[in-house]
Amino acid sequence: MPGLGTLLHYRRDWLRADARAGLSVAAVALPVGVAYAELAGMSPVAGLYASVLPMMVYALFGTSRQLIVGPDAATCAMVAATLVPIARGNAELYISLSVTLAFLTGALCLIASRLKLGFLADLLSRPILLGFLNGVAISIVVGQLGKVFGFQYRHANLLERLGELPGNLWPVQWPVVLVALAALGVLWASNRWLPRLPSALAAMVVCGLGVWLLGLDQRGVAVVGPVPAGLPQLHWPSLPLRNLGELLGAAAALALVSFNSAMLTARSFAAKNRYDVDADGEFRALGAANIAAALSQGFVISGADSRTAVNDANGGQTQMVSVIAAATIALVMLVLTGPLAYVPQAALGVVLIYASLKLVDWRGLWSLRRYSRGEFLLALGTTVGVAFVGVMPGVGLAVTVAVLRFLMRVARPRESLLGVYPDRDSFHDLAIHPGAAAVPGMMVYRFESPLTFFNAAYFKHRVLALVDTAETPVYWLVIDSLPITQFDLTALAMLRELNAELAERGVTLAFAGRREEWLNWFRERGKTPDERLYSTLQAARRDFNAKMAGR
Repeated sequence: MPGLGTLLHYRRDWLRADARAGLSVAAVALPVGVAYAELAGMSPVAGLYASVLPMMVYALFGTSRQLIVGPDAATCAMVAATLVPIARGNAELYISLSVTLAFLTGALCLIASRLKLGFLADLLSRPILLGFLNGVAISIVVGQLGKVFGFQYRHANLLERLGELPGNLWPVQWPVVLVALAALGVLWASNRWLPRLPSALAAMVVCGLGVWLLGLDQRGVAVVGPVPAGLPQLHWPSLPLRNLGELLGAAAALALVSFNSAMLTARSFAAKNRYDVDADGEFRALGAANIAAALSQGFVISGADSRTAVNDANGGQTQMVSVIAAATIALVMLVLTGPLAYVPQAALGVVLIYASLKLVDWRGLWSLRRYSRGEFLLALGTTVGVAFVGVMPGVGLAVTVAVLRFLMRVARPRESLLGVYPDRDSFHDLAIHPGAAAVPGMMVYRFESPLTFFNAAYFKHRVLALVDTAETPVYWLVIDSLPITQFDLTALAMLRELNAELAERGVTLAFAGRREEWLNWFRERGKTPDERLYSTLQAARRDFNAKMAGR
């Protein structure tokens, strides 16, 4: 518990900044928690439940001094996408499944931490994460338009919802639309002129007051409704065995997405404040926080970039910020839940749309096109997949495509022939250095990948093809071993075959680089290499020249 050490040795001069930051985080977390609970398909109070105990637990286990955990747009959208088809309108079952999903997500995070799988933070590459957030933002914006204009969708699919829009926008529900416009105006004005004011909270307060004073809830404006006061009762979630398979797959995806998102935020603010975060420790902290969310009747949580930014902007120093913010939200739940009943759904929809638009990064997507066409297509495909196919299938498809692209690069890697300049001893790629020339009689081949079962046959085919089509006779074939970081038994068997076939052609096979590593590998297995092994390409060239001179 790295956070516990900080809290036990807390310095008094940190308290003023941490208290200001904690109150500011709570002011943002209150409306966002209510709004994101709606997005996840849960009651508003569940969003508050998911904001209290998880923050307290993360304050103890987290290695980031700035990160704030809580409901997150992307994970909430994934929760809804997972549970709506399973629950099929059964509200009680939906809540039970949501709690179980949070517990399973937390458990998988703890297992990942134990297995030191923190490197999975890099599995969702930037193009995938960029496309994922863009796709989620599109889904949320279209989904929340129903609240903003006062209608309900009949379909869950985005394409079908887009088809419904023209018919649902007329006749206009003017009281609902005016409330939405008021919320948008408050958001814009507070961000424009009062940037330190929690704009989401201001929008909800203003619109809630308007509903209460004008009785708009009696004129067709949907509101949150009564929110039960008090703190959640802790209880152990029941595991529905019938749905366990579906939930485990979704929990694994949620664990990966929420961890990756949290790590991006944590690393960004850690770099800004000049300290390091432990990836495996963050997996453990996120797991503990999600289990806390499940025990307190919440739902899956993640790192919250907007609340973390509020924390940093207000000078938050330590994990005490999370403790103060959680205590503030708990106090509101005990004595101030009454006013939440008048918060209009239209205002929640505007807050969610406003927050979702910040997830969209079309500029970043377009910049990928200049960098790499493949990366751009991957990001664009992820955006389309998440938006139109679904969050879970879209992410799964994107990760699968990314892994396949990586395997293709390893299976068919970049290759080159090397040569030397007349007055130098160093070797260079002949395709890049036109002034260099191959050593007469010696072909130097570079294969920029490990040698494994899925590229061994290709390696052999390419080597033999290069030898057979060489313009001048080849007496030695030297493989540059530096890019070959490892090889397996399939590759070893292939090298035996390659050595025999080259010998039939009168060609000697040699390897230059990683000589001691190769010798140790053979010694550990009680084998003797048939190939010539050299420490460097220069050593291989000197031996080749000596052998040729002695002919």
